Amino acid sequence: MFAVIRTGGKQYRVAKDDIISVEKLSAEPGATVELAEVLMIGEGAEVATGAEQTRADKIIVFKKKRRHNYRRKKGHRQHQTVLRITEIRSAGGSQHEEGVADGA
Repeated sequence: MFAVIRTGGKQYRVAKDDIISVEKLSAEPGATVELAEVLMIGEGAEVATGAEQTRADKIIVFKKKRRHNYRRKKGHRQHQTVLRITEIRSAGGSQHEEGVADGA
C-alpha cells in the first residue's frame, strides 16, 4: 500500500514505515500528524505520521566579482521535519483489506 502526498509544495511517495524529511511542520516532536492532501493512493486515503524537528545540510552561498575585491560568503540550513509513516488509512478510517466476498 502506498500514497503520494503533498506537503511544503513538494510531492512524496510514501508507504508504511517509510522515513521522509519534509519542510518544517508546526508539530511537537513525537506528535501524530495527519496529512490530508493525498494526491494518489495505492490502497488508502489518509496518512498518520510521527514528527521530529531537524535541519538540513548547510548550503554555501558565495558571491564574487573578479578584479573588484568583492567577496561575500553566507551559509543556510533549512529547518525540516522528519516523518515516520505509521499508517495509511482509507477515506472511511479503516484499513483496506483484500479478500473474497462472502456469499455466491
